[in-house]
Amino acid sequence: MPEVVVLAIALSMDAFAVSLGLGAKHVSKTKFLALLAAVYFGVFQGVMPLVGYLGGRGVLGWVEGYAAWIAFGLLFVIGSKMIYEAFAESAEEDITQITHKVMLVLAIATSIDAMAAGFSLTLMAVDPFLSCAIIGLTTFLFSWVGVYVGAKSGVWLERKAALLGGITLILIGFKILIF
Repeated sequence: MPEVVVLAIALSMDAFAVSLGLGAKHVSKTKFLALLAAVYFGVFQGVMPLVGYLGGRGVLGWVEGYAAWIAFGLLFVIGSKMIYEAFAESAEEDITQITHKVMLVLAIATSIDAMAAGFSLTLMAVDPFLSCAIIGLTTFLFSWVGVYVGAKSGVWLERKAALLGGITLILIGFKILIF
C-alpha cells in the first residue's frame, strides 16, 4: 500500500501545480475556487486510474509477459511529460474566468496521466477501488491546499511540484520494472 500512497502523491502533483497557478492568478473567492478545484481534480484523478486499471485488466492476458515494461514505459512517458511541463508555459495563465467548463477541461487534462498510470495498478497487489479512492482523496487535498498556497505565495512552487511528481512517477516505473 505504500506504493499507492506514493503514486497518489505523484499523480496529484499535476493538479497541485495547476491549483497553485489558479490560486495565484485568482486570489478573490479563494474558498470557492479551492473547493471547486478540489472536487473537480479529486473526482477525475480518482476515476481515471480505475478506467486505466479496468482497461489494463482487459488486455493483461495478451501482454502479461510485457506488462512490467508497458507500465514502466507509461510511467516514464507520463513522468517525462510532467518534467517537461515543469519548464513550459502554464495553461492556467491564459484563464481569465473560472467556469465549470474551464474546470472540466483542466480536470480532464490533469487526469489523463492518471488513466495511463492506472494500468500499473494491475501489477500491484492492491485493491483497485481503495487505491483509486486514495488517489482521489490525495488529489482533493493537494488541490484544495494548492489554491490557498498559490493565493499566498504565487507560482514559484508550481514548477517544483510538477518536477517532483514527474521524477517520482519515473522512479515508480523503475521499481515496477526491477521488482
